[in-house]
Amino acid sequence: MIDKQNLPIIKGKDSSEKVRKFFDRYFLHEITFPAEQIDAVVGFFLKRDFDELAAKSVAIVLLTQSRLENINVFKILETLKGLTDLQLSGVVSEILNAYREKTSSIGFKDPIIDENYESRNIAQ
Repeated sequence: MIDKQNLPIIKGKDSSEKVRKFFDRYFLHEITFPAEQIDAVVGFFLKRDFDELAAKSVAIVLLTQSRLENINVFKILETLKGLTDLQLSGVVSEILNAYREKTSSIGFKDPIIDENYESRNIAQ
């Protein structure tokens, strides 16, 4: 029977050392928000038929951005209340795209644009 052991990593010889250092520090930075703000934002999106995970993801992005821009998150929610479901989907996709890598993006189909697409391309 062969005895398997973890060999020690020799510093300077491992090409993944930079990657390991990055991820060792990745979860050290904590972001905290008041519970009433988190509950309000998550609840807003749950009422609009978002899945729980999606509501939480969008809530964290909104809370983080509102803190960076020094805007009260409740003012943002008041603004979003007047939007239709299609408009809200567009706003949420724009917000999430701002926080995604540039190699991918989230989109949705807007039926109004599709109806007028052909009429723009007709030569007269």
